[in-house]
Amino acid sequence: MSVVSITEAWPAPGRPFTVAELDRMPDDGHRYELLDGALVVSPRPGNPHRLVAFTLATTLDRTCPPEYQVLPESAVQISRTTEFAPDLVVIRQEQVHAAKCNEPPLLVVGTRSPSTALIDLNLKKAAYERFGVASYWVVVPDPGQPELIVFELRGGRYHEAAHVAGDEVFAADRPFRVEVIPSRLVARLQPGGR
Repeated sequence: MSVVSITEAWPAPGRPFTVAELDRMPDDGHRYELLDGALVVSPRPGNPHRLVAFTLATTLDRTCPPEYQVLPESAVQISRTTEFAPDLVVIRQEQVHAAKCNEPPLLVVGTRSPSTALIDLNLKKAAYERFGVASYWVVVPDPGQPELIVFELRGGRYHEAAHVAGDEVFAADRPFRVEVIPSRLVARLQPGGR
């Protein structure tokens, strides 16, 4: 399937967007996602957002067991009309060769921006919950007050398992043992940070 213009990829009037049309969207500097057939367009993440996601991916990768894989910027296809592009996922090793995550990842992480806050904490969270994603983390990359909000699936519903900020430590057990400190995720955003 080839990439076309936005106009050519747009579905017929009255039809919802599908993943097939989403796959044809041009690379024009925007992030395109689908939520129940509605196209969600946001700016492509900037360098600070990417740096925070990269730092968390590196932290996770250091302790990731060999049967799992940490993947940045993967597509998670929940249905033919819902697909998201989270900042990173943790999947089982046997899922690595798939083009997209068509099975629930063990962990999905989104880095929140002011334009995506309501979608991340409400609509995406509900979709990941229905899909059966065991853990959903939202990073708030505010250099002055960074946060990590952790939701874990229990009995088919998400429960807030942790909400840490600044130098507080989140000791994760799922999908594997790892410690995450929000201030370390944003340390390189500070002048002279390392």
